Amino acid sequence: MITLYGIKNCDTIKKARRWLDSQGVDYTFHDYRVDGLDAELLNSFIEQLGWEALLNTRGTTWRKLEEAHRASINDAQTAAALMLEMPAIIKRPLLYTPGQPMLLGFNESNYQQFINEV
Repeated sequence: MITLYGIKNCDTIKKARRWLDSQGVDYTFHDYRVDGLDAELLNSFIEQLGWEALLNTRGTTWRKLEEAHRASINDAQTAAALMLEMPAIIKRPLLYTPGQPMLLGFNESNYQQFINEV
């Protein structure tokens, strides 16, 4: 089963969901804000993708943090704590199915390749 992780009101999530729906892909949407995010799941993301890839340093959530707080995020442990506290700071969408590498971000051709390999 394919799972799309993210936040419902994110524009990129909306694009990814529209594309998946238009392709007739059966998937589950996991909204971090509604469905939650536990440390075990987040750590599995970090193990596969790395905390640097997951941390959205371009978004408004990151920019609203005080400079000292941003500077203190320098390893997987501090990044994971921040992501658990503020899941909106995680890059999205994240597409996952067991046995396949996770896909971070949205790109139609990458999604097509991902779906073809499922």
